[in-house]
Amino acid sequence: MSTPQTSPAVVDPGLAIAGLARLSVCDWPGRLVATVFTQGCPWRCTYCHNPDLIDPGRPGHVAWSQVWSHLSARVGLLDAVVFSGGEPTIQAGLPAAVDQVRELGFAVGLHTSGVRPARLDVLLPQLDWVGLDVKGLPEHYPALTGSVAAAAPVLRSLRQVLASGVDYEVRVTVDAEHHNSAQLVELIGWLQGEGVTHLVLQERRTSAGIADAASVAVLDGVGELPSGVVRRAG
Repeated sequence: MSTPQTSPAVVDPGLAIAGLARLSVCDWPGRLVATVFTQGCPWRCTYCHNPDLIDPGRPGHVAWSQVWSHLSARVGLLDAVVFSGGEPTIQAGLPAAVDQVRELGFAVGLHTSGVRPARLDVLLPQLDWVGLDVKGLPEHYPALTGSVAAAAPVLRSLRQVLASGVDYEVRVTVDAEHHNSAQLVELIGWLQGEGVTHLVLQERRTSAGIADAASVAVLDGVGELPSGVVRRAG
């Protein structure tokens, strides 16, 4: 990890930051990271894990200077920084923020649902890892997200990630209200047909952080998973 370069001032990239997890071992598997949670998402998934971060009209609660100060003090102690949300790619200042983090010597990861493929295309050369959330089969996206046009950008984003050579995992959060076992089997086949070789299935968690029993049952119904597909607690 490189030594941070001295800068006369921190330039605020203008992110709406809802929170900062100063230490995480789950946001990028195998890495010790800090996670920046941005505010706002254009979708309205009913089983969203961070519903307080959906409203793009809410202001951020954490200043970029606070993030920078924490990261500057953790060079050599943390492996990487992950931008999560909400949906980070709706933030116009995200590329500039990623650049600043890389200047400190950190690897950079991104959590995204593939909402903004044009911005993702700009970001990919700056990224070391992408966690791409896929909600379901393309025809199910309107019901899952509340957006009639959601599927097309996701497919474009998926193909961009696969073509980029950047490390990734595609994640599917299983919610029994929206998924059944047969649909998951079909979804696995579709994603593998697109070239996905690292797919993670995880059950929905309740607001108390407990695995949703009905969603666990849906996952159990899939049976033996094919090579390249793993199951992980959500």
